Parts: sequence; structure tokens; C-alpha cells
Amino acid sequence: MPDFAQQLIRWQTVHGRHTLPWQNTRDPYRIWLSEIMLQQTQVGTVIAYYQAFLMRFPDIASLASHSQDDVLAMWSGLGYYSRARNLHAAAQQVMMHHNGRFPEQIDDIVALSGIGRSTAAAIAAFAFGAHAAILDGNVKRVLARHFGISGYPSEKKTETALWLLAESLLPAQRVDTYTQALMDFGATLCTRSKPVCQRCPIQTGCSAFASNRVHLLPMPRPKKTLPQKSVRMLILHRDGKVMLEKRADNGIWGGLWSLPELALQHDIEQHCLATFGLTVTTSGRLPLLRHSFTHFHLHIAPEILHVSADASQTTPAQHNWFTPAAALAAGIPTPVRKLLQQLHATHTDVLCA
Repeated sequence: MPDFAQQLIRWQTVHGRHTLPWQNTRDPYRIWLSEIMLQQTQVGTVIAYYQAFLMRFPDIASLASHSQDDVLAMWSGLGYYSRARNLHAAAQQVMMHHNGRFPEQIDDIVALSGIGRSTAAAIAAFAFGAHAAILDGNVKRVLARHFGISGYPSEKKTETALWLLAESLLPAQRVDTYTQALMDFGATLCTRSKPVCQRCPIQTGCSAFASNRVHLLPMPRPKKTLPQKSVRMLILHRDGKVMLEKRADNGIWGGLWSLPELALQHDIEQHCLATFGLTVTTSGRLPLLRHSFTHFHLHIAPEILHVSADASQTTPAQHNWFTPAAALAAGIPTPVRKLLQQLHATHTDVLCA
């Protein structure tokens, strides 16, 4: 087993990635930010977001002092927005409970919002040289193939076995290099589809390769049919502005600004009058938009509605009127961004008043 780690360390030294923006630093803030952004997101997508985020929030104190709206605006388009909310909350926890210094002990790191066991180990290894094992998706795949472990990796029994194996493989030294090697090897050679086995530095010991089961391991997530949901999105406009509403912190797109939604069977004019105090007339439609989440498909029917009268005295706090530029600069979900961009391109009369 020690050969496994040493072979990967040697491979990483020559063939691994060494110039990513979050590498070659011991700054726990930068390492933490990269680890959170890289969850569920490819490196190529993360780089630009990472650099822009650091320009706006260069350290933990800066991140903690800004509003959640500011943080979500910089995260807009990256998806999985609970990551941004947790990042912001954790920064405030660091300021409050650790005097602004990112904690070094893994138990203290795990106690921060949005940081699990594997992410905490990666941060501790890269920032503080801790002797701790990681087990992200790439590592699960590498270990399952190399050691011939069957079972869906996120199933508790299989995951427990993988954790024990990951801890047993840790080298006595250069854990940070080994950790990066596992990440890079899984991301560039031992990939989910089309793994490059002919260039694998640990091919001779790979159980999956020897038994011609590389394409079968790890066992995929059990398939299930995703439910379909449909909703109207209301593009309420007046005086060159559109109405957005602030979503609750929990649930889909938590904390983001979004277009008001309405079930397909409900009457639009009655809803707008009862909910917003607005009299509206339909002024157009945008094409149906399909957006997929991990657990359902959402079909969006966008309705363009001109506000002809406003019976309300004040706009509720969770609603606000935005110019196109302000809306696109806010923290908004990707499909809402697409709709506003399409509205701007195809219905210039709506937003030029």
C-alpha cells in the first residue's frame, strides 16, 4: 500500500497541475474558497469566479463584513448557492469565534458552516500540512477502481470502507502533495468516462484494469426518473425596470433575487392584483425554458406583463424594481439571467422606457 502513495506522489511531481490560481499558497482562506467552489464544478469554470471573488473579497474579514446579497451576486451563475451562503456564514463564524484566524484543527474546521470531513482534511493538508485523508468524488472513483471495491460509493457501507482505505493509504510525509495527486489523477487520468489507462502510473496494481471492469467501477448511482415541474415566471415591467423578488434562504435558489413565480393554473391578473397590488396586461411571452436540477426538471413559461396601475403604497421588502443592468449584476439564478438577457435582446421596447 505505501507504493500506491509514493507512485502517485512521483506522478504528481512531474505530471500534476502546479499553476492553478489556488496552488502554491498556504493561505487557508484561498484554499478554503477553492475547495468550496470546486465542489460540483469543473476547474475551467471555477478559475474566473475564483479570481473575481478574491478581487471583491480578498480576505476573511472582507467576506464576513459584506452582505449575503453581495456574496450571492459574485456567485451568480456558479450554481449550488448554499455553498455561497455557507461560505459567508463560516467567514462570520471565523471572525466571531476564532478572532479572524482560520482554525487549524480539523474538528474546528468541520464545525464551520458548509465544510464536511473531506473538505476540512483537504484544507488542513494544504494549509497546515495535516496528516488527514480526503474522500471526494474523484478519490472514491480512484480507490474503487484500483482496489476493486463494489457498491455505490455514497452508500454508507461502501463509503465507510472507502474512508478506512483512504486513511490507511496516507504516506508519512508529503501528505499535501499526495492529496493533490489524488485530485489531479482522478480529474485528468482516472476520469469517470474515457479514463486514460495507458498512461496510468499505478496500472499494474489496478484491480479494475486487470479484470476489465474499469467501465463498471465505481458502481453508478441507482437510476431513477426525475420528476417534471412546470411554473410561470412573471416578467413584470414598468418604466424600463423589472420586478424581482428575494427568495427565502432555504430551498432552491435560496437568498437569490428571482422573477416571481405562479402555478400554471392560476389567473395571472388576479394574482398580481392580490399579491402585488398591480394591474397588469400581457405584453408578450418568451419561449419555454427547461432547467434541470439534480432532483427534478423545471419547465419555465415566461410571461411578459406590463404594469398599467399600482394600487399599493409601498413595494414589499422582498420585492424590488431593477434596471436591466442592476438585475444582471445582482445574485440571480442562471435561468433568470437567461430570460432577462433574452428579454433585452428581443423586447427592447420593454426595458428602454
